[in-house]
Amino acid sequence: MADLTRLDAPIVVGAGVAGLSVALGLPRAYVVTAPDMGSTWWAQGGIAAALSSDDSPFEHAADTLAVAGGLAAADAVGALTAGGPEAIARLIQIGAEFDRNDEGELLLGQEGGHHRRRVVHADGDATGAEVMRALNQAVAESDSVEIIEAKVVDLARASEGVAGVITADGKRRHIYTAPAVVMATGGAGRMFARTTNPTGVTGDGIMIAGRAGARLADLEFVQFHPTALNAGKDPMPLLTEALRGEGAMLVDPHGRRFMDQYHSMAELAPRDVVARAIFWQYDHGSAAYLDARAIPNFHERFPTVTAHALSVDLDPVSDLLPVSPAAHYYMGGIDADTSGRTSVPGLWAVGECASTGVHGANRLASNSLLEGLVFGARVAASVAAHARTVEGEISVPKEALDLPVTPGPALEDLRQTMWDRVGVVRTGDGLWAARNAILELSSVLSRTIGGRNASDLALLMVMAALRRSESRGGHYRADYPEPDPMQEHRTLIDPGAADTVVVFA
Repeated sequence: MADLTRLDAPIVVGAGVAGLSVALGLPRAYVVTAPDMGSTWWAQGGIAAALSSDDSPFEHAADTLAVAGGLAAADAVGALTAGGPEAIARLIQIGAEFDRNDEGELLLGQEGGHHRRRVVHADGDATGAEVMRALNQAVAESDSVEIIEAKVVDLARASEGVAGVITADGKRRHIYTAPAVVMATGGAGRMFARTTNPTGVTGDGIMIAGRAGARLADLEFVQFHPTALNAGKDPMPLLTEALRGEGAMLVDPHGRRFMDQYHSMAELAPRDVVARAIFWQYDHGSAAYLDARAIPNFHERFPTVTAHALSVDLDPVSDLLPVSPAAHYYMGGIDADTSGRTSVPGLWAVGECASTGVHGANRLASNSLLEGLVFGARVAASVAAHARTVEGEISVPKEALDLPVTPGPALEDLRQTMWDRVGVVRTGDGLWAARNAILELSSVLSRTIGGRNASDLALLMVMAALRRSESRGGHYRADYPEPDPMQEHRTLIDPGAADTVVVFA
């Protein structure tokens, strides 16, 4: 059995850029978060926004749509780019400090897929950490946001939809009911053996919502960042896109550039193109390196990358940096509209765990922190307008009360299977092999809540990738290397709500 606490304000699950943006936009909110840092802290890339006189939200939207493989939702993209300048202003207002020139103007960088310099950074390559510092400071100074440190393992339900969350502390369970629940739990990059994502980012929030009956979308679309430092670390240190924006080149072991063979924008091509080019370097028996030696004042401008490189006895000023693609960002997730509303009453989703169509099949660089900021504000407004009083019986999935939480060592086998078979380049045979391997592993993984989430999501990813017999954005099928106009649509999945037991009447 579980204890019950009835809260009178919405619950936000997750304390990254999206979750805190929602909480700070509400009159009152509870933020339920596990005591880990999440992905936002790790974000080296910046925040894209049309801030210069030669740029506009319309042009930012055009670049976003151009890399999205025809699947981006125009209304979501328009909302994202129109909200960019205000989002930056809001961050500055609460104390975020971005890089500026000697005249005090914001320094704007250019990254892959952008045709304008429109990306703001903090401390060169530590934008996520600065954004989180500012947001956490705002929360600490606010009387309207209360933090509850706990691991959410499932959603509580009532007759009218989602009614709250179930948390775990060892074997103890606690149910918090609330007038609304916002999932802001991040992505699923940790499902792959090579990833830039920290521990815990295995799509738990996505599957928690799916078990409550929420429709899921675009689960086949994973963005693999092309330049992770290939030096044996897990997670793999990210070598920010900004390096290539400032002139770093991709070279083979002989120092020869190769990206101009793949795309007219060379190193500034969209991420999926660059990731596949590097993958093919290795597949053909070669290797890939980032040559950033020509960037002046490297150590001062990119201290995070410098620290990562020095930790493995490499110096970007004098050494080539070995790189590999790594799972980085998830375009799939909980199907949500531009206000974050899902298919289940009482449940909203925002940030990387949500799939609004704003990224389509491939995310434009530096649109992810922007998404959390812009849609966080929109979700807060929607929740404030539509939250409702929870009444009647409270039910929960029985497994949420019984199963251990943490996945065991079989998760590493699952991660390797996903990287080998569902990674940068996919084939039908490889996907079927992945399906069979996941089904074998699921008998072990399903013994814990975290393992069940991972194996269930992995299987849905694979089946979505099998259904999409074409190549589009981050989903590349070597057996179907071209896009198919007949498949220019999103993939929607209704997993169906899990059975529940009544715990409070």
